[in-house]
Amino acid sequence: MQHITGVIRRASRADEDPELDRAASIARWTDVAMLDPIAGLLVPGLGDFLSAGVGLYIVQVAIRKRLPKIVIARMLLNLGIDTAVGSIPLVGDIFDFAFRANRRNVDLLTARHEAGRGRAVDWLFVAGAALLFLAALALPIALLVWFISAL
Repeated sequence: MQHITGVIRRASRADEDPELDRAASIARWTDVAMLDPIAGLLVPGLGDFLSAGVGLYIVQVAIRKRLPKIVIARMLLNLGIDTAVGSIPLVGDIFDFAFRANRRNVDLLTARHEAGRGRAVDWLFVAGAALLFLAALALPIALLVWFISAL
């Protein structure tokens, strides 16, 4: 946990940018101080959506900093995964303690802001998520076709 807060604090101090500092502060409160999983436990479903709404500030900073679209897509995927899985009762609450989407997004924001471009891993992450989404859409159709042909 020391490593996580050290990385976020170091990145925000190095840039001395108030937007990056606020983004790092959001990540510290929601992920390191565990407000995201606690909100999900106290108000199932709604807590996860509220946390995602707060996390959108970090994405908004990335858009204002003109980060590459692929990095923004990856940040939105992080929030989407956190919200979707986090909204599953009990399993999602346990997942929220480990996934920490806002910390991941601040790490992406600071690393890609300094580099000025996305990396191949960003493209692979988004492409993999897109393929997984397409497979999730195709599976019920394939099962329906198989079921009908079995009749």
